Amino acid sequence: MLLPFGVKDAIDIFLVALFLYYVYRLMKTSGAFNLFIGVLAFLALWVVITQILELPLIGSMLDKLVSVGTIAIVILFQDEIRRFLATMGSHNRWKSFARLFSIKKEPEKKKSDMTAVILACVSMSRTKTGALIVLENGINLESYKRTGEKINAEIKTRLIENIFFKNSPLHDGAMIISSGKIDSAGCVLPLSHSSNIPKELGLRHRAALGISQETDAKAIIVSEETGKISIAYQGQLKIGLTPESLEQFLSDANNL
Repeated sequence: MLLPFGVKDAIDIFLVALFLYYVYRLMKTSGAFNLFIGVLAFLALWVVITQILELPLIGSMLDKLVSVGTIAIVILFQDEIRRFLATMGSHNRWKSFARLFSIKKEPEKKKSDMTAVILACVSMSRTKTGALIVLENGINLESYKRTGEKINAEIKTRLIENIFFKNSPLHDGAMIISSGKIDSAGCVLPLSHSSNIPKELGLRHRAALGISQETDAKAIIVSEETGKISIAYQGQLKIGLTPESLEQFLSDANNL
């Protein structure tokens, strides 16, 4: 006899599928995807041995391993779990509501800020001036802002170029843009230890990838060696962007 299937069951299945998809995307972008697949393969093997083949000796051994599996998963995926919880707890759910009462000139200001960042990156690309610009999104970057110097200035092309000028004391660190302001500069970011980063890329690219793995921030890099513009987001690094691609990236960012 078929079991009754109602609206609650459909919602339950949808939420589980949504959760699994989010976990899959999180693991794929964090570099721990192969480890995640390995854990799933082990669980599948455990089910086959204990439930289907019913092998008592090896089954009891696997049962012992599974009994401490929660602790092992927390240890193996501690960075991913921290990022997941930070994302769930730090997103400002009132942003969309607040936009309903925002002044009409806000889109114009965002467009002006976006243009200022693009022009600065293109200019620094021509002169091969190294730069690292981080765009804060839902997760607060206060702990990283405190490692640099407080700027709290309007987003201006000249100011961005001056901060990353080679003789500037702040040019080696990262600039963090938050709430339509240049919040801080000279900030220290976590470095990515991914083995997929090309060896010719330096610390700026590793720092950009690191902050994109730890948080939902988006980072723009200008290479000091080649002048190429790159972006890092959700643990992914794209190298050699055109000004048009950068504009598209910033338009989708919606966080200046």
